[in-house]
Amino acid sequence: MPSNIPLPVLGGLTAAEFLGDYWQQKPLLIRGAFPDFECPLDPDELAGLACEEGIESRLVEEHGKAGPWQVSHGPLDERTFARLPERDWTLLVQAVDHYVPEVAELLEAFDFLPRWRLDDIMISYAPPGGSVGPHVDQYDVFLLQGSGQRRWQLGGKVADDAPILDGIDLRILARFGVEDGDDWVLEPGDMLYLPPGWSHHGVSQSDDCLTLSVGFRAPSADEAITSFADYLGEQLPSSRRYSDAGMPPAADPTEIDDAAVERMRGLILETLDDPAQLAQWFGRVMTQPKYVDQLVPNEQPTDPAELVTALHAGEALTRSPGSRFAWRALDNGRATLFADGDGAECTPPLARALAGDTLLGAELLENEGAAELLAALLDAGSLTWDGEPDE
Repeated sequence: MPSNIPLPVLGGLTAAEFLGDYWQQKPLLIRGAFPDFECPLDPDELAGLACEEGIESRLVEEHGKAGPWQVSHGPLDERTFARLPERDWTLLVQAVDHYVPEVAELLEAFDFLPRWRLDDIMISYAPPGGSVGPHVDQYDVFLLQGSGQRRWQLGGKVADDAPILDGIDLRILARFGVEDGDDWVLEPGDMLYLPPGWSHHGVSQSDDCLTLSVGFRAPSADEAITSFADYLGEQLPSSRRYSDAGMPPAADPTEIDDAAVERMRGLILETLDDPAQLAQWFGRVMTQPKYVDQLVPNEQPTDPAELVTALHAGEALTRSPGSRFAWRALDNGRATLFADGDGAECTPPLARALAGDTLLGAELLENEGAAELLAALLDAGSLTWDGEPDE
């Protein structure tokens, strides 16, 4: 997407302006980001998803029978919804874009950001007064009002160690003060962008309040270091070890001196400082599926020759719901396609096409190794035949 074209979804800002002035820096309220917006599903349909096995959902009751801010995890049932009061509760359903194609289509509006940064689209429903309390998220999020009205109040950026309420299954801030001017009621189609670490409180103002949260993933430093070290460790030979050849006699045999620490530091830094390996690890970790069990591998391997015949007959492949794809160019004129936490080398045009949004047809077979790669992705559950019913 060109970076210098004003985007309605950003209130007329260009992608470059938004990324330079707001992304991960400060909030942005966008009135009418989606003009004449019609929410792809209603509260009853969202409740139906929350009753299904395998779909992550939560019910938050501010005044629950078990205590304040009671949290129940799905799958829920009709009896649970039947007993709920007329106000002060919230239903949250994760990854609705994996199950409702019309919700997934909304992601096209966010193509000014890397697709591999996307986490999912969570949708929440709340009657009047419903909220999850003032809190902080450690990721970027766009809060799109789907139907009804929600009041949003912002409390500014808070420290990592800001005190939270004890004894509940939510990270609600113990103290929350509203910043001057950061108090709005959002109507359908309005959207609020929040960077990580910005305290906020959203309260439903109507009996049809649906909010779509488009969240973006970012590994923490501790997760990244641990994961990269594990990735490297699987490939390093056991012979690569600490070495101290040529060291002088020890003044004290029980002391770990500075020279020994520096040798160990050198080994670790030399091992970690490998840009090519870092890129391969990064592509894999950023395409790991949110729910591994959502991908359904084939029980029988696909015959590449039969796949070629089907594609030439007009059939097409598409990416499975919940699958994540990305690609990276290599120095040898090839590319790595990353799909659901794995990587495969192929031609750059093939990698780019597979990571894109279009249907995958016979034209891809012009690329070297395309049939075998498509068959492998189909067998892994990352691809599926277009028109096949979802499992």
